[in-house]
Amino acid sequence: MNNRIIVLLGSNINKEKNLPAAVGYLNEWCQVRAISSVYETCPVGLVDQPAFLNAAVLVESSLDPVVFRRDILDRVESKLNRMRTSDKNAPRTIDADMILFNQDVFDLNKEHHIPDPDLLKYRHVIVPIAELEPELIHPETGESLSAIAKRLVEEARIMSRDPLKSRPDINISVG
Repeated sequence: MNNRIIVLLGSNINKEKNLPAAVGYLNEWCQVRAISSVYETCPVGLVDQPAFLNAAVLVESSLDPVVFRRDILDRVESKLNRMRTSDKNAPRTIDADMILFNQDVFDLNKEHHIPDPDLLKYRHVIVPIAELEPELIHPETGESLSAIAKRLVEEARIMSRDPLKSRPDINISVG
């Protein structure tokens, strides 16, 4: 059986090159089924750094979550020279995060819960994912992804937060 996995990609170092390259690697090592639009977002945490480009990718793979993380996502980050520092919000060539794995709920390890809790917190996570799977139901809250996205976008508007900017000038495709 193929697992349906949603991966969020982010980059703020050589981002116009690294984001498409990450999708290319994903396509080499699993089946890319859909790619969201690209969005530009302000950094979270460490704010004195360049803006990020984010996109979501729906892939299929027969690998289990632990092996998928190790053999696919860690490999994508390694190929694009991701350097981890003590500050998890530091600039990066690529960040490849598993956000959803089928409709499963589990702890991948001590630091990673699936579905990723950031899905309920950050527009740069939910908006591109909801674009791919708007009617998908969050396995813990019972809300559709489109409803979660709409709520977070509205909250940001009310609080006058920086907008999530669509970047139609950056088109990522495979094949």
